[in-house]
Amino acid sequence: MKKIFFIVLAFIACSYTIQAQNSGAKMDDKGRLALTAWVPEQIEGMPEAARKNLENKLKQIITSNGMSGSPFSSRFIMTANVTVLTKDLTTTAPPMQAYTLDVTLYIGDGFEGKSFASYSTTVKGVDVNETKAYMSALKNIKTSDPGYQAFIEKGKNKIIEYFNSQCDFIIKDAKTLASQNKFEEAIWKLTSVPDVCADCYNKCMDAVAPIYKQQIDRDCKLKLTEASNLWAANQTVDAANQAGTILSTIEPEAACFGEVKALSTKIAARVKELDTREWNYTLKEQAQESERIKAYRDIGVAYGNGQPQNVTYKSLW
Repeated sequence: MKKIFFIVLAFIACSYTIQAQNSGAKMDDKGRLALTAWVPEQIEGMPEAARKNLENKLKQIITSNGMSGSPFSSRFIMTANVTVLTKDLTTTAPPMQAYTLDVTLYIGDGFEGKSFASYSTTVKGVDVNETKAYMSALKNIKTSDPGYQAFIEKGKNKIIEYFNSQCDFIIKDAKTLASQNKFEEAIWKLTSVPDVCADCYNKCMDAVAPIYKQQIDRDCKLKLTEASNLWAANQTVDAANQAGTILSTIEPEAACFGEVKALSTKIAARVKELDTREWNYTLKEQAQESERIKAYRDIGVAYGNGQPQNVTYKSLW
């Protein structure tokens, strides 16, 4: 009987721990997903001057709800469509323009043009002309509207579902890119999966390791050749420093790292002969597992940040 009691007690404790972990993870989910604010070039009836105003509102909503991130790390967007419900001239002196706008926010896949969640609100604005009245109405969009919570939660869950359902295709695409020597793009694709999508994230981390190895092997060969040529052309302290700068960026897990160490030793010995001092360039040391994952992501971020900033998404409505 005592044994059964302890088993039940252990089960309850385990269940409580799992629930606590899931609850804690849920609080952090939004911080691990990223949305990009995007407003189409043309929304019917919207003055051009109001477009930036609306985009800034979307950015504020994204940031205040913990969904901000690099625009190159996510295909997922928050966008908006605006419909003019009423447009009137007031009876005041002087007469003023009065607008009532229906603003519908969307979260979705901007590459596929697929909406995951939407939320509508009505705003009003009055000013001396149509453009100013329109912008006055947009200013009344509340970035702290409590209704955003359910809207963003639904969008977040749909994004997680997307990654879980598309994971095999993401990995397949990355492997295809790697076979074309597009290692950085392949790594970017795999490291773009947020860790909240646990199953897909773990699969992608497994898939990225051999691609990363290919990338650093290629990088090692290129940098070793560059450093060797610099040193062979002019064996001076200045050339040694230039070569050292290159060699010090090579990953120690690369296949040609033995040759890197040999060249580094040769240069250090020659520098000491030239001016009787120690050469102050050191090679990288073996990375820990946590550092390796950061290295994957650094490559992905660098690739993403190097892409054109003017991304055109598909409409979600």
